[in-house]
Amino acid sequence: MYLTKKKAFGTMVMTLLMMLACCVTVLASEGEAEYVPAMYSTFWALVPPIVAIGLALLTKEVYSSLFVGILMGGLLYSGFNFEMTITHIFENGIIGALSDSYNVGILVFLVILGAMVSLMNKAGGSAAFGQFAATKIHSRVGAQLATILLGVLIFIDDYFNCLTVGSVMRPVTDKFKVSRAKLSYLIDATAAPVCIIAPISSWAAAVTGFVEGEDGFSIFMRAIPYNFYAILTIVMMVGMVLMRTEFGSMKTHEVNAAKGDLYTTPGRPYGLVKDEVVETKGKVIDLLIPIVSLIICCVIGMLYTGRFFSGTDFVTAFSESDASLGLTFGSFFGLIITIGMYQIRRVLKFSDCMACIPEGFKAMVPAILILTFAWSLKAMTDSLGADVYVAGVVEAGAKGFLNFLPAIIFIVGCFLAFATGTSWGTFGILIPIVVAVFQNSNPQLMIISISACMAGAVCGDHCSPISDTTIMASAGAQCEHVNHVMTQLPYAMTAAGVSFVTYIVAGFVQSAWIALPVGIGLMVVTLFVIKVMGSRVSE
Repeated sequence: MYLTKKKAFGTMVMTLLMMLACCVTVLASEGEAEYVPAMYSTFWALVPPIVAIGLALLTKEVYSSLFVGILMGGLLYSGFNFEMTITHIFENGIIGALSDSYNVGILVFLVILGAMVSLMNKAGGSAAFGQFAATKIHSRVGAQLATILLGVLIFIDDYFNCLTVGSVMRPVTDKFKVSRAKLSYLIDATAAPVCIIAPISSWAAAVTGFVEGEDGFSIFMRAIPYNFYAILTIVMMVGMVLMRTEFGSMKTHEVNAAKGDLYTTPGRPYGLVKDEVVETKGKVIDLLIPIVSLIICCVIGMLYTGRFFSGTDFVTAFSESDASLGLTFGSFFGLIITIGMYQIRRVLKFSDCMACIPEGFKAMVPAILILTFAWSLKAMTDSLGADVYVAGVVEAGAKGFLNFLPAIIFIVGCFLAFATGTSWGTFGILIPIVVAVFQNSNPQLMIISISACMAGAVCGDHCSPISDTTIMASAGAQCEHVNHVMTQLPYAMTAAGVSFVTYIVAGFVQSAWIALPVGIGLMVVTLFVIKVMGSRVSE
């Protein structure tokens, strides 16, 4: 009896000790969850992306530059503690980025699209389209204008735009000796800049979701005429093609391309990808039907994720769609349709179709690696409170220069998107601040400032070497990534300079009917000055 009581007492003591240990563990876990780095929400939060971008531009080596930026972010987060640095880099950075469902969906979309490109090449569809285009397109100018037109038509999503336009137009631009750097610029300049002024697109959906307390879609529509960077980028792109003039390092690439060297530099990350045609039965429909089915399936996939088939109206379905999941669904069914069509037409053997899947994966490895590092770098920046720091800076100075605020917002948006490599993250930081400042005082200036935020985000995203859209434009054109960034930067900065002046005008006149024509006029004058100062690239 005594032993039984003693055993019961011992059990009770052990139970109490276990409960105490659980309490201590919970408290410790809560303490860890509340960890805030010493450099949180300071300028140091922007140092990792600045270091990564600077190294990439100086060394022209992307992978190591991005990793150094990630390492810098981990060190600043942990206070230079070795264990915490390694844990943060891999657990919260690289593994966290690759375990995010949205990111994984984009990677799956990339791989499937790479497989479809490989299929179209092996089936002979790309070669047949190139031969067909040669009968309709007779010059380098025509090839570039056709690329721009296709880029404008594919306005649903920038990821989809980059890879589809690249795979379709690359054989045509190669035939007319357009450099891969110029092709990647045309792709990039018709991706985000077109999506941000298209009412039915994944970008419109993103912006609409960030405007709280207002009719987001109505504000997006009213902001389109004030999105000067997007509009002026298109004007500049078409103008320079028609004038047949280039400047900066792009001019060197175009001159060399005219002589037969499409790359200029030794860097050819896609050189091992085999594009040769193994069958001779390929026709134009072997490219057109896969592309059209891919477009239709991706649109249906995005509508499905927005619950369109459950009774949601078309516009709302797009605004609430999951672009990553929708593109994954669409690309999968597009791949199935393509393989099925090739089997019915007996263009490729089933074994050859299956062999295209790993080939397509290999084609996308450079883009996947850079995207993974870019997402990890963004995770480091977020953990240091970069968004909180920038939001505080903008909000503190918002009421001092109201008429100049659209131009200031544009510059801040450019810098933030350039440093972080994300447009949508920039929207999420700046748009709520703009709405809070102007919502009850000056609705018209609120519209202009929201548009300036969108334009600045697209501009920074357009310039940044760690932007996913920039990375995929390089992949779509099969251009060495640093070449694309270095040749595109002077063009994007020119459009940004004209846009900045136009936003100053808009802040005072507060009318798109005045500011937009002024901006277009300034851009045309700028193009003529460039043409006079430079020399035309021979056709």
